[in-house]
Amino acid sequence: MSKFQHDVMLRVVKILDVLMIELPFAACWFLYYSEQVYTKFSWKGNLAILALFFVLYITLGKVYDAFWMSMQRISELVYGQLLAAMATDGILYIVICLMAAKLCNLWPGIAAIAGQLVMAAVWASCAHKWYYQTFPPQRTAIIYDERHGMEKLINEYGLNHKYNVQLTMSAEDCLADLSVLDGMETVFVSGVHSHERNIILKYCVGQGINMFVIPRVGDVIMSGAWPMHMFHLPMLRVGRYMASPEYLFIKRAVDIIISLIGLVVLSPLFLITAIAVKSDGGPAFYKQVRLTKDGGQFEILKFRSMRVDAEKDGVARLSTGDKDDRITKVGHIIRACRLDELPQLLNILRGDLSIVGPRPERPEIAAQYCEEMPEFALRLQAKAGLTGYAQVYGKYNTTPYDKLQMDLMYIAHPSLVEDLKIMLATVKILFIPESTEGVSEGQTTAMSGENH
Repeated sequence: MSKFQHDVMLRVVKILDVLMIELPFAACWFLYYSEQVYTKFSWKGNLAILALFFVLYITLGKVYDAFWMSMQRISELVYGQLLAAMATDGILYIVICLMAAKLCNLWPGIAAIAGQLVMAAVWASCAHKWYYQTFPPQRTAIIYDERHGMEKLINEYGLNHKYNVQLTMSAEDCLADLSVLDGMETVFVSGVHSHERNIILKYCVGQGINMFVIPRVGDVIMSGAWPMHMFHLPMLRVGRYMASPEYLFIKRAVDIIISLIGLVVLSPLFLITAIAVKSDGGPAFYKQVRLTKDGGQFEILKFRSMRVDAEKDGVARLSTGDKDDRITKVGHIIRACRLDELPQLLNILRGDLSIVGPRPERPEIAAQYCEEMPEFALRLQAKAGLTGYAQVYGKYNTTPYDKLQMDLMYIAHPSLVEDLKIMLATVKILFIPESTEGVSEGQTTAMSGENH
């Protein structure tokens, strides 16, 4: 089967999913909400509402990986589709209320969500089974240098049904005879230096072999290069964080608006959480020095989730998650719900933080990381954020080097669209326990201060 046929079949199956998810909403619209608006809709108006749902669901579905049947487990597909459907329904509910000039009954919409959950489960189960029956596992090779373990990751993430690893070898052995890659459909290149990697890359492209590369820091920086022509030659301009003034102005305006709205809407939750945290006799808030753009320091504000004497020995340790005995009973709850992060809205309003950016690190721990990898300081090109690329696409215990690369990928491509995608995708990780897992005890230590 050609790649064109493969892609067409996938698109047809994905469109079927969109139509299935839209059915409960369509029933909800025609049976109830269409009668609530002031003006009776013609068939064109009804079609416009359905088209709006179609476009919004596809857009949000991509953000939440709702259609990625070849890479996601069934439960992950259902979760992503439910989030996308609920967000789409919520937006359209607001539109309907505006057209009706009143708050409409929520129950028909809730019934639609229940129907969408059923549709998502049916589609995810059938599509997942169909994909692996239709497309056999790809013959796969893994080429490594400094970084091992790709085969283990493929098995851990359940992708052995997609990638049949038939060859694992070092870059040195591969370069000695590139023909060993003949017959492979996919090649993973892990931790290979650029010169050797480029030789393998050109061979794979010439042979029509798909290639996945785990980049190095230099590769990520180069990905943000600006293509241009100079001296009648192709050029790539590379420099520090190259965000436009317009982008930075709009980004700051969005930060102010969202933080203000968040502080007003969530003020009752602030009060309840503060009272609960103070129940053990300690302070409600916790302050800690963190780094932001160009190494500037500020005091980050959080609800206290650890004992007051959590670091009485003067040694700061990264949290080991739920097993950390320094976390209070209330602390476990507010961490699980991310409520401990809410006071950072004040940091955003003051301009210390942005909503999206690399997470701010403590000076002591940043200094320790920089001793091991000097490139870690490159994270400080942009203002730190409440959420970021590494938080959305990594885990709490993702290695510092990999988090660095994720942050640099964000810095290399400043974009309001990317910021919006990260904000929306943050909702997805709020209810995933593995995103709050701790690091192994002793992985990183530094002097002084509680680490949340």
